[in-house]
Amino acid sequence: MKFPALAIKGGGVKSAFILGAGLGNRLRPLTNHLPKPLVPVFHRPLAEWAMLACAGAGIGRFAVNTHHLPRAWDGFGTDFQVTFFHEPVLLETGGGLKNIESWLGGEPVLVHNGDIFSTLPLEKLIAAHEASASLVTLALRSEGVAQHIALDAAGTRVVDIRNLLGKADGTHVFTGIYCVSPRFLEWIPAGEKISVIPAFLELAKIGRLGAIVLDDGVWLDLGDRESYLQAHRELNLGPGIHPQARVEAGATVERSIIGAGTVVAAGAVIRDSVLWPGTRVLGDAILESCIVFSSNPVGGPHRNEDL
Repeated sequence: MKFPALAIKGGGVKSAFILGAGLGNRLRPLTNHLPKPLVPVFHRPLAEWAMLACAGAGIGRFAVNTHHLPRAWDGFGTDFQVTFFHEPVLLETGGGLKNIESWLGGEPVLVHNGDIFSTLPLEKLIAAHEASASLVTLALRSEGVAQHIALDAAGTRVVDIRNLLGKADGTHVFTGIYCVSPRFLEWIPAGEKISVIPAFLELAKIGRLGAIVLDDGVWLDLGDRESYLQAHRELNLGPGIHPQARVEAGATVERSIIGAGTVVAAGAVIRDSVLWPGTRVLGDAILESCIVFSSNPVGGPHRNEDL
């Protein structure tokens, strides 16, 4: 692939691209019912938390790419200015970004993975990107698994990813959140299923892949079951029992999230579990570390199950 010449960075970041087209294989069977970014976290879809974080940094318009269960997005984002881009064939991260090029209109964009919850100071990422000559600026964390990103001595440029350039082993974690200047899209071929990583590596070779380490705030990858349950144990994002849920007298609910429209019958015991909106738990149920997501009434003892 031939990569184009670089240009000066663009202006302010007022748009965000939420990556919503993934299959969510690590969260199955939950994602047999909803795309991963629509999985509820404390009574809001995960993608809505991402949009709220972006809005807090001054972003006012959003693009979302879809693929798996696209009709599930109907009615989503009514409080935001959202444009959906359906991908009948998955285009991956690079192809998906290239697919929204006309929507961007030559303006920069913040890209946010759809399975990430964070309270990172995104305004610092935007400011770092605008102050640099980088075409892309990655938000990084110092601690965590998958430390694949290697930085220069100043800590502001990426010099290698997964040691694919043979320059350095990684020391930082990529958050799945980054800013992109419009000229970067020229580095991605049109109409192809392709990752952004090859173009990232080309930028790293010439010192134009920027980075900022954001260790303030919460950052959680909720792409698997244990991380999803752990987030509900560790975060405090609102009431555990939704005001529109009905927990009958005589039911026991401990350290659990009960979604809107859910009914928990008298006698049920719910511990360390998440009950999605509209579910039903019978009086003989004893649930521990379970996720209830289907419309089928749940009864009997269950532990570490998705129901």
